[in-house]
Amino acid sequence: MTMGRAVLMIAFHFPPAAMSSGHLRTLAFARYLPDSGWDPIVLSARALAYPQTAPVRPDTIPDGCVVRRTFALDAKRHFAIAGKYPGFLAVPDRWSSWWPAAVLQGMHLIRRHRVQAIWSTYPIMTAHCVAHSLHCITGLPWIADFRDPVASSEGLTHRSAVSRQHWESKALRVASRSVFTTPGTLHDYAERFPALYAARRLAVIENGYDERAFTDLPTPASRQPGHPLVLVHSGLLYPRGRNPVPFLTALAELRNSKAIDPDGVRVILRASRLEKEYAHEIQRLGLEKVVFLPPPISYRDALIEQAAADALLLFQGSEFDRQIPAKLYEYLRIGRPIFALVGDQGDTANVLRNTGGAELAPIDDVGGITGKLGAFIRALRDGRAPVVDPAVVKRYARDNGAMLLAEQLEQITA
Repeated sequence: MTMGRAVLMIAFHFPPAAMSSGHLRTLAFARYLPDSGWDPIVLSARALAYPQTAPVRPDTIPDGCVVRRTFALDAKRHFAIAGKYPGFLAVPDRWSSWWPAAVLQGMHLIRRHRVQAIWSTYPIMTAHCVAHSLHCITGLPWIADFRDPVASSEGLTHRSAVSRQHWESKALRVASRSVFTTPGTLHDYAERFPALYAARRLAVIENGYDERAFTDLPTPASRQPGHPLVLVHSGLLYPRGRNPVPFLTALAELRNSKAIDPDGVRVILRASRLEKEYAHEIQRLGLEKVVFLPPPISYRDALIEQAAADALLLFQGSEFDRQIPAKLYEYLRIGRPIFALVGDQGDTANVLRNTGGAELAPIDDVGGITGKLGAFIRALRDGRAPVVDPAVVKRYARDNGAMLLAEQLEQITA
């Protein structure tokens, strides 16, 4: 039995899931909500449902956090024959089989722990479906957390897309609160659902960084004279919105014009998942000794690599103006200068302007990138590169986000 007020947290992405960084948001809420008087009860899926898993460190899941996992299958992996599976098995998503068992387990947890509120998190829409069912059965207030806009979903069948739009509307209209991670997304939903916005049922709780992940990072050694500058990007890259080819082209132009010393710069594009495609571009541009495409490493090792870099790279084009990549908050906490290829009017650009520490460039303008990248590299060498304002960065600490969620919970249960 829990000691404080209990909140049932329905989250498909939870360790050992290794499909995205989205589970960090749930973990942080679970870790810091008890400081505000709320005890998290996490309802998730069994590891069998996850396309990718990773070992879980003993200190990953907070002490005292109740976690229950229920049966779920992935339609694509468990029901496909020759790569195809019945469409109804993926409505609203490939893990709809999680729904019945999760509702049964949720009812048990609600009774046992005297749960006072429900929280669920997208982009696995089935999580919101489970929360909707439990809300309708019990009458408990419900917060629907939208980590990503539903409209940004890709790779869906027509049936799945229609189903997601249906459940998005239902969640927004039924949930006591709908929470988004960026001001731009809130603005878009406020225009679509003005009555909900007027009733203060839409709110923003931004993502952030967990201070615990940074407190024991080793101090990087000072760069030795004559050693190359190291620029690091950690995470997915893809042709639309995060295409590094214009950046690579600009880098090649700087090298060919001798604006930079090819032996003086190293670019690491870690875990891009499109290594073959980008290796071809790197070879075409003659950057084999400048740009490297190493494989994924653990989250902690990635942070160590970022902390040791001279600068960090960010790719977030205007297609994603209403989203902020989770790595941005890690970058800000690490405090290295950032070269950001972002949409000028997007939420990511606004955060970077507020915190300082970044040079902004258009992601698809080779000429614009060339000029700004050359100046950025010279500033790095001369010790003049921009640095973040630590006082501003602190507002993005995960414990602040948990306090905001606790305030929402207080309001809907008052």
